[in-house]
Amino acid sequence: MQVILLALLLLFSSQHTLLNAQQKQTTPLTHTFIQSETDKITDKLVMLRRGFHEKPELAGKEKLTRETIIQYLTGLGLEVKTDLYGHSVVGVLHGGKKGKKIAWRADMDALPTDFPDEVDFRSTIKGVQHGCGHDIHMTIALGIAEVLAKNKKELPGTVYFIFQPEEETFKGAKNMIVKGLFDDIKPDEIYGLHVTALPVGEIMVKPGEMFAYQKRIRILLKNELSKEEAKALTKKIHSTLSRSTAGSRPWEIQNIRDPKTGLTNPNTTFKDYLIMDESFTTYTKNDSLFLEAYLYETNAANLPGIIPTVKQVIIAGNNKDQLLDVSFIQENPTIINDKKLTAAAITTLQNIYGKNAVAADYGQVPFFNDDFAYFQQKIPGVYFFLGGSNAAKGINALNHSPGFKVDEDCIKTGVKSFASLLFERLKKK
Repeated sequence: MQVILLALLLLFSSQHTLLNAQQKQTTPLTHTFIQSETDKITDKLVMLRRGFHEKPELAGKEKLTRETIIQYLTGLGLEVKTDLYGHSVVGVLHGGKKGKKIAWRADMDALPTDFPDEVDFRSTIKGVQHGCGHDIHMTIALGIAEVLAKNKKELPGTVYFIFQPEEETFKGAKNMIVKGLFDDIKPDEIYGLHVTALPVGEIMVKPGEMFAYQKRIRILLKNELSKEEAKALTKKIHSTLSRSTAGSRPWEIQNIRDPKTGLTNPNTTFKDYLIMDESFTTYTKNDSLFLEAYLYETNAANLPGIIPTVKQVIIAGNNKDQLLDVSFIQENPTIINDKKLTAAAITTLQNIYGKNAVAADYGQVPFFNDDFAYFQQKIPGVYFFLGGSNAAKGINALNHSPGFKVDEDCIKTGVKSFASLLFERLKKK
């Protein structure tokens, strides 16, 4: 593996001279050019992805990952910023023409897991794996940067490639902002993606919420209930709050790609629901009983009513005298795609790559979330799903699950599609 990494770093360092020669050419920067250049570098990008996969690093420890990214961006001739927060990297591609300023974000960290990693380039770090696809995200971002940099004289505006650490702990995006990311760079728009268990190469997006709102609720009671009474109370809370369409099972996330119940069906299972942990985490401390559970609600308007409803259930169950407090102890923001930008992105991709270039999304995914939401709070942005599954090859890209694998053909789709999207968005006033 060290030999492979050394070879890649030597290759990256030689790119600058090659790109300078290419940038003197007068070939127009078109979508045909983008597709052709993507084809040329796909094999190299696959090797790059496998290097990331073999050397995964946990949140806050992305040191080698960072160095690889810096080497690659430097080889492309981009301005590179590394002094903002943690192991973050920002590559700045200055186009040769006037245009907008747009950011593309890729997350860097891996997961603490010992799930089977059944590929030839499996993780060499015990207990750490890219089991969520961030190795794919970084590779696509670097591929987009390379394709656009190959003829930057024809590129309007500026592209910021934000490589963000600590996504899995939901800290990286927020801390980058706190440390002045958007004081240093001022993009007009921001984009990002997540590979997931859709058919390989399928792009899916929708305006508004891509995920359900995730909350962790804590019920604090006097420690006067027996185990049986506490269990009965949590069961009553669960049954009172839970909501889904009759016959639907939105907790079965493996069905997000099912044509009858999945996200692409207007009658999808994955809309208009509240699901929550059936088994609460229960513990005692300082003569108090703590009951905790995660819940996932698709409708923001319903969120303020959850805590009052829980209190009503407790009171109705004759536990008013034991009730001390009910609160959310975790309530991360969720991805909310800008409606105008999402519509424009869909139209742009379909105009370039056909009506089937983007799949409709009619639902909200439970259990997952992404701190890209913090960027969207500051700048209008769009977050896409990119399919990485291939049933014919036995590849299932269901994130955070045993046997997670990605069909690397999605890298090519991601690079060409989103390089084209950024190019078109840069030209818009």
